[in-house]
Amino acid sequence: MPAGEAVQGTGGFSLDERLAMNIPDPIFRAFLERQAEEGRALAQASDILDLDCLPTGQHFLAHYACRGLVKGNDNVVREAEGFRVCVFIGADYLRTVNPFETLTLLGPLNTYHPNVGAPFICVGRIAPGMPLADLLYQVYEILSYQKLTPREDDALNREACRWARDNQARFPIDRRPLKRRPLVLEMERI
Repeated sequence: MPAGEAVQGTGGFSLDERLAMNIPDPIFRAFLERQAEEGRALAQASDILDLDCLPTGQHFLAHYACRGLVKGNDNVVREAEGFRVCVFIGADYLRTVNPFETLTLLGPLNTYHPNVGAPFICVGRIAPGMPLADLLYQVYEILSYQKLTPREDDALNREACRWARDNQARFPIDRRPLKRRPLVLEMERI
């Protein structure tokens, strides 16, 4: 959605009007609006990411069309494509962050990664006010195995950590950049 364009929702109020009613703090409201705008811009520049900004203004659903790993009921680790993550920016996000409240894996719940203990995802330290786009990049790096913790004492899934150390030659699972690279063509007259 272009900047400044209002989305009509319940009761005929635009998204901006609903945010103003639900989020009285003008600084936090402006922060959320900026995050939604930057998140949408990243998704528009990506072949991998789709982003839904929910009417609360604080919830974002990220759909990643990337390859990652899952562990089936047969205990076989295999590639999968398509992951869904919810990002929640709580009211105190500019002051303090609860990482287990901020990121939630919605599916597949059998995602297999040392930094994933469904429904939790650990991207490392999330600083207060960390931009949504940075969170989206970090989640992608985890899902595609571009980033992982090799230490069992620091992993959410110790079994996946041991497995990953023994299978490092397979990584990253998806090598594509989250954001499309610009194509620059230089033409010369012949």
